[in-house]
Amino acid sequence: MAFLNYWLQKEDQYSQQSPFVYTIYSSLLNFLKDNKLGDPEIESFRKTLLTSSDSIEVLDLGAGSKKVPQPVRSIKSITKYSTSSSKYAQIYQFFCGLTPNTTVIELGTCMGISTRYLAKSTSGKVYSFEGSEEILKIAQQDPLPKNIEFHIGPIESTLPEFLKNTASVDFALIDATHTYEGTISYFNFLKERAHSKSIFALGDIHWSKEMEKAWEQVKKSPEVRLTFDFFECGIVFFENPGPKSHLILSC
Repeated sequence: MAFLNYWLQKEDQYSQQSPFVYTIYSSLLNFLKDNKLGDPEIESFRKTLLTSSDSIEVLDLGAGSKKVPQPVRSIKSITKYSTSSSKYAQIYQFFCGLTPNTTVIELGTCMGISTRYLAKSTSGKVYSFEGSEEILKIAQQDPLPKNIEFHIGPIESTLPEFLKNTASVDFALIDATHTYEGTISYFNFLKERAHSKSIFALGDIHWSKEMEKAWEQVKKSPEVRLTFDFFECGIVFFENPGPKSHLILSC
């Protein structure tokens, strides 16, 4: 039902009257068109994980996985069901590149695929937070960009501690826990360090009723000026030359 509602309401680039939105949205579509196969090195890493016969014990600190809820999971199943596709990883990469991208935060490292995509468009560092130590070991495998710093532990503890010494956050990907309380808590922590050029991304905004509730709450935040709903993720802007707007877009 969620996807049907999205499909019925989504707009294309030619429906956009705002030059600000039209320029960004058109640039995104061109970026995805030019990179249909994704980054060769990162997708080669993904392929390696998808063919792995190893299993690991996963520590779930949130809503868990619908497809692979067992505590012991194969690396290939985690990669198949719990990582962003190359298209959505590139969407995060694209929007990260629109910010100053000096301080980039990712909540939910998982296998480190989106982490690597973000690192490609980060001039400073990607600070990636993960709760499961066994998952993080996989994410840290080579080839690994040098501008990634990992943080292990419960995000509700590690993120506030990190932000104490962080002046601003340029881009943030919130893709962890997948509960209403967790998502809103992370967003509220991060928005205290946001500036007008910051962009945040939220993964799986229609994954559950809780996540849809969280997405609606984020949209209502006074600091939020513009949002894009791509169904599998939402993009949040803190700057918009036009009136506050919430758009449902196809990609």
